[in-house]
Amino acid sequence: MNDMNLQQLVERLSYDHFNKPFFDEAIFNSRLRTTGGRYLPSERRIEINPKYLVELGEKELIGIIKHELCHYHLHIEGKGYRHGDLEFKALLQQTGSPRHCQMLPSARKMFYLYKCLQCGQLYKRKKRINIERYRCSRCKGRIDFSNL
Repeated sequence: MNDMNLQQLVERLSYDHFNKPFFDEAIFNSRLRTTGGRYLPSERRIEINPKYLVELGEKELIGIIKHELCHYHLHIEGKGYRHGDLEFKALLQQTGSPRHCQMLPSARKMFYLYKCLQCGQLYKRKKRINIERYRCSRCKGRIDFSNL
């Protein structure tokens, strides 16, 4: 799918779910890392992360587009278009749009698992820790790397 196909899909979803036209630009932005898409009010443009189409498929992409269209149409109408606004939450529910997108499988981070040798308490950490400096928070026992 390219930018032209994305534009057509956004225009179709806007008519189907909002009964309103989409007049502005929708493009793919491969620099997006932590989000599925974004609406830029100052430029009136929707940008979509192409990795979501590749890794999670068209269903997830449609959910992201519907979410961004909620921002777009509320902004155009001069209503509350931010995540915390009641009008935004109501439109999400009305159109069946997701509040958040799923995490990309490629973005799931590796983690380290440590285990207390006395009580068996597990500790999941994003970064490695020096097991000589730390003790168990429950029983003060020694912690060791666990490869469960």
